[in-house]
Amino acid sequence: MRYELYYWPQIQGRGEFVRLALEEAGADYVDVARRRGMGAMTKMMEAHHTPPFAPPFLKAGKLVVGQTANILLYLGPRHGLAPKAEAGRLWLHQLQLTIADLVLEIHDTHHPLGPSLYYEDQRGPAKKRTAEFWKERVPKYLDYFERLLESGGGSWVMGRRVTCVDLSLFQIVAGLRYAFPKRMKAHERRIPGLVGLHDRVAARPNIRAYLESERRIPFNEEGIFRRYRELDV
Repeated sequence: MRYELYYWPQIQGRGEFVRLALEEAGADYVDVARRRGMGAMTKMMEAHHTPPFAPPFLKAGKLVVGQTANILLYLGPRHGLAPKAEAGRLWLHQLQLTIADLVLEIHDTHHPLGPSLYYEDQRGPAKKRTAEFWKERVPKYLDYFERLLESGGGSWVMGRRVTCVDLSLFQIVAGLRYAFPKRMKAHERRIPGLVGLHDRVAARPNIRAYLESERRIPFNEEGIFRRYRELDV
Protein backbone atom coordinates (compact mmCIF):
# COMPACT_ATOMS: atom_id res chain seq x y z
CA MET A 1 0.00 0.00 0.00
CA ARG A 2 1.24 3.47 -0.87
CA TYR A 3 0.63 6.01 1.85
CA GLU A 4 -0.30 9.59 1.07
CA LEU A 5 1.05 12.17 3.50
CA TYR A 6 -0.64 15.55 3.50
CA TYR A 7 1.32 18.46 4.94
CA TRP A 8 2.54 21.93 4.05
CA PRO A 9 5.15 21.63 1.29
CA GLN A 10 7.67 24.25 2.46
CA ILE A 11 8.32 23.29 6.10
CA GLN A 12 9.27 20.30 8.22
CA GLY A 13 6.80 21.16 10.99
CA ARG A 14 4.76 18.44 12.64
CA GLY A 15 4.74 16.47 9.42
CA GLU A 16 8.43 15.73 9.88
CA PHE A 17 7.72 13.40 12.79
CA VAL A 18 5.59 11.32 10.41
CA ARG A 19 8.13 11.52 7.58
CA LEU A 20 10.85 10.15 9.85
CA ALA A 21 8.72 7.13 10.74
CA LEU A 22 7.85 6.46 7.11
CA GLU A 23 11.48 6.80 6.06
CA GLU A 24 12.80 4.55 8.84
CA ALA A 25 10.21 1.94 7.89
CA GLY A 26 11.14 2.12 4.21
CA ALA A 27 7.46 2.68 3.51
CA ASP A 28 6.16 3.59 0.08
CA TYR A 29 4.65 7.06 0.42
CA VAL A 30 4.09 10.28 -1.46
CA ASP A 31 4.34 13.74 0.11
CA VAL A 32 1.21 14.95 -1.66
CA ALA A 33 1.44 18.75 -1.44
CA ARG A 34 5.10 18.72 -2.50
CA ARG A 35 4.29 16.57 -5.52
CA ARG A 36 0.85 17.76 -6.57
CA GLY A 37 0.33 21.14 -4.94
CA MET A 38 -2.06 22.30 -2.23
CA GLY A 39 -5.32 21.59 -4.01
CA ALA A 40 -5.55 17.93 -3.09
CA MET A 41 -4.86 18.67 0.59
CA THR A 42 -7.48 21.40 0.71
CA LYS A 43 -10.03 19.12 -0.91
CA MET A 44 -9.44 16.44 1.74
CA MET A 45 -9.92 18.98 4.53
CA GLU A 46 -13.23 20.08 3.03
CA ALA A 47 -14.63 16.56 2.81
CA HIS A 48 -18.04 16.01 4.44
CA HIS A 49 -17.21 12.66 6.08
CA THR A 50 -14.76 12.75 9.03
CA PRO A 51 -12.53 15.49 7.56
CA PRO A 52 -9.19 16.15 9.27
CA PHE A 53 -9.00 19.42 11.18
CA ALA A 54 -5.53 20.34 9.93
CA PRO A 55 -2.42 18.70 8.47
CA PRO A 56 -0.60 16.48 8.94
CA PHE A 57 -2.89 13.65 8.02
CA LEU A 58 -2.21 10.32 6.36
CA LYS A 59 -4.28 8.44 3.82
CA ALA A 60 -3.87 4.67 3.95
CA GLY A 61 -6.20 3.08 1.43
CA LYS A 62 -9.65 4.39 2.35
CA LEU A 63 -8.57 5.30 5.87
CA VAL A 64 -7.62 8.89 6.73
CA VAL A 65 -5.78 9.44 10.02
CA GLY A 66 -5.11 12.92 11.43
CA GLN A 67 -2.98 14.36 14.27
CA THR A 68 0.72 13.53 14.48
CA ALA A 69 0.61 11.29 17.54
CA ASN A 70 -2.46 9.48 16.21
CA ILE A 71 -0.75 8.84 12.86
CA LEU A 72 2.26 7.38 14.65
CA LEU A 73 -0.02 5.26 16.82
CA TYR A 74 -1.35 3.81 13.55
CA LEU A 75 2.01 3.41 11.78
CA GLY A 76 4.09 2.14 14.69
CA PRO A 77 2.71 -1.40 15.12
CA ARG A 78 2.45 -1.87 11.36
CA HIS A 79 6.12 -1.15 10.73
CA GLY A 80 7.90 -2.51 13.78
CA LEU A 81 8.20 0.90 15.42
CA ALA A 82 5.98 0.15 18.43
CA PRO A 83 5.46 -2.76 20.83
CA LYS A 84 2.90 -5.40 19.92
CA ALA A 85 1.34 -5.52 23.38
CA GLU A 86 -1.40 -3.01 24.13
CA ALA A 87 0.24 -1.74 27.33
CA GLY A 88 3.45 -0.98 25.47
CA ARG A 89 1.64 0.77 22.63
CA LEU A 90 -0.29 2.95 25.03
CA TRP A 91 2.87 3.85 26.95
CA LEU A 92 4.57 4.80 23.68
CA HIS A 93 1.54 6.87 22.67
CA GLN A 94 1.64 8.61 26.03
CA LEU A 95 5.26 9.58 25.40
CA GLN A 96 4.39 10.76 21.90
CA LEU A 97 1.66 13.00 23.31
CA THR A 98 4.19 14.41 25.78
CA ILE A 99 6.44 15.24 22.83
CA ALA A 100 3.47 16.95 21.17
CA ASP A 101 3.13 19.15 24.27
CA LEU A 102 6.82 20.03 24.03
CA VAL A 103 6.49 20.87 20.33
CA LEU A 104 3.73 23.35 21.14
CA GLU A 105 5.88 25.01 23.80
CA ILE A 106 8.79 25.25 21.34
CA HIS A 107 6.51 26.96 18.83
CA ASP A 108 5.31 29.39 21.49
CA THR A 109 8.85 30.65 22.15
CA HIS A 110 8.63 32.70 18.96
CA HIS A 111 4.84 33.12 18.79
CA PRO A 112 3.70 33.47 22.41
CA LEU A 113 0.78 35.75 21.48
CA GLY A 114 -0.50 33.46 18.76
CA PRO A 115 0.20 32.45 15.16
CA SER A 116 -1.94 35.19 13.65
CA LEU A 117 0.70 37.82 14.47
CA TYR A 118 4.12 38.10 12.86
CA TYR A 119 7.15 37.37 15.03
CA GLU A 120 8.16 41.04 14.67
CA ASP A 121 4.92 42.03 16.43
CA GLN A 122 5.69 39.97 19.53
CA ARG A 123 9.45 40.16 20.02
CA GLY A 124 9.22 41.34 23.64
CA PRO A 125 6.89 38.58 24.80
CA ALA A 126 8.94 36.08 22.77
CA LYS A 127 12.11 36.97 24.66
CA LYS A 128 10.29 36.59 27.97
CA ARG A 129 8.71 33.27 26.95
CA THR A 130 12.01 31.90 25.65
CA ALA A 131 13.84 32.74 28.87
CA GLU A 132 11.18 30.91 30.91
CA PHE A 133 11.18 28.03 28.42
CA TRP A 134 14.90 27.39 28.84
CA LYS A 135 14.92 27.95 32.57
CA GLU A 136 11.91 25.80 33.48
CA ARG A 137 10.44 23.84 30.59
CA VAL A 138 13.46 22.46 28.73
CA PRO A 139 14.90 20.84 31.87
CA LYS A 140 11.49 19.43 32.77
CA TYR A 141 10.96 17.77 29.39
CA LEU A 142 14.45 16.75 28.33
CA ASP A 143 15.54 15.57 31.76
CA TYR A 144 12.41 13.40 31.87
CA PHE A 145 13.35 11.64 28.63
CA GLU A 146 16.97 11.43 29.77
CA ARG A 147 15.81 9.54 32.88
CA LEU A 148 13.73 7.17 30.75
CA LEU A 149 16.78 6.31 28.67
CA GLU A 150 18.87 5.70 31.78
CA SER A 151 16.25 3.49 33.43
CA GLY A 152 15.58 1.53 30.23
CA GLY A 153 19.13 0.27 30.09
CA GLY A 154 19.20 0.05 26.29
CA SER A 155 20.02 2.15 23.26
CA TRP A 156 16.42 3.30 22.88
CA VAL A 157 13.62 4.61 25.07
CA MET A 158 11.82 1.25 25.00
CA GLY A 159 15.06 -0.73 25.42
CA ARG A 160 16.56 -2.63 22.50
CA ARG A 161 14.27 -1.62 19.61
CA VAL A 162 13.92 1.76 17.97
CA THR A 163 10.41 3.25 18.05
CA CYS A 164 8.60 6.31 16.75
CA VAL A 165 9.43 8.09 20.00
CA ASP A 166 13.17 7.72 19.40
CA LEU A 167 12.76 9.19 15.92
CA SER A 168 10.75 12.07 17.35
CA LEU A 169 13.34 12.76 20.05
CA PHE A 170 15.98 12.90 17.31
CA GLN A 171 13.93 15.64 15.66
CA ILE A 172 13.57 17.53 18.95
CA VAL A 173 17.34 17.56 19.52
CA ALA A 174 18.08 18.49 15.90
CA GLY A 175 15.47 21.24 15.94
CA LEU A 176 16.62 22.78 19.21
CA ARG A 177 20.20 22.73 17.93
CA TYR A 178 19.06 24.68 14.89
CA ALA A 179 16.84 27.19 16.70
CA PHE A 180 18.96 27.73 19.82
CA PRO A 181 22.55 26.65 19.06
CA LYS A 182 24.10 28.48 22.03
CA ARG A 183 21.48 27.49 24.60
CA MET A 184 21.33 23.91 23.39
CA LYS A 185 25.12 23.49 23.42
CA ALA A 186 25.17 24.52 27.08
CA HIS A 187 22.26 22.23 27.98
CA GLU A 188 23.59 19.13 26.22
CA ARG A 189 25.96 18.47 29.12
CA ARG A 190 22.85 17.48 31.10
CA ILE A 191 21.46 15.09 28.49
CA PRO A 192 24.25 12.84 27.17
CA GLY A 193 21.75 10.02 26.67
CA LEU A 194 19.54 12.07 24.34
CA VAL A 195 22.58 13.32 22.44
CA GLY A 196 23.68 9.72 21.94
CA LEU A 197 20.18 8.73 20.85
CA HIS A 198 20.18 11.56 18.30
CA ASP A 199 23.45 10.30 16.86
CA ARG A 200 22.27 6.69 16.70
CA VAL A 201 19.09 7.67 14.86
CA ALA A 202 21.06 9.84 12.41
CA ALA A 203 23.35 6.88 11.67
CA ARG A 204 20.57 4.43 10.83
CA PRO A 205 20.80 3.60 7.11
CA ASN A 206 17.32 4.71 6.06
CA ILE A 207 17.45 7.88 8.15
CA ARG A 208 20.96 8.76 7.00
CA ALA A 209 19.87 8.38 3.36
CA TYR A 210 16.82 10.54 4.04
CA LEU A 211 18.82 13.29 5.74
CA GLU A 212 21.17 13.42 2.78
CA SER A 213 18.35 13.54 0.23
CA GLU A 214 16.21 16.35 -1.17
CA ARG A 215 13.22 14.82 0.60
CA ARG A 216 14.45 16.35 3.87
CA ILE A 217 13.27 19.96 3.87
CA PRO A 218 15.89 22.22 5.51
CA PHE A 219 15.04 23.94 8.78
CA ASN A 220 13.79 27.45 8.13
CA GLU A 221 12.05 30.38 9.80
CA GLU A 222 8.55 29.29 8.80
CA GLY A 223 8.35 26.07 10.78
CA ILE A 224 8.28 25.09 14.45
CA PHE A 225 12.02 25.50 15.01
CA ARG A 226 13.05 29.05 14.10
CA ARG A 227 16.40 30.71 14.65
CA TYR A 228 16.19 34.26 15.96
CA ARG A 229 19.53 35.49 17.27
CA GLU A 230 18.00 37.68 19.96
CA LEU A 231 16.30 34.62 21.52
CA ASP A 232 19.49 32.57 21.72
CA VAL A 233 21.43 34.46 24.36
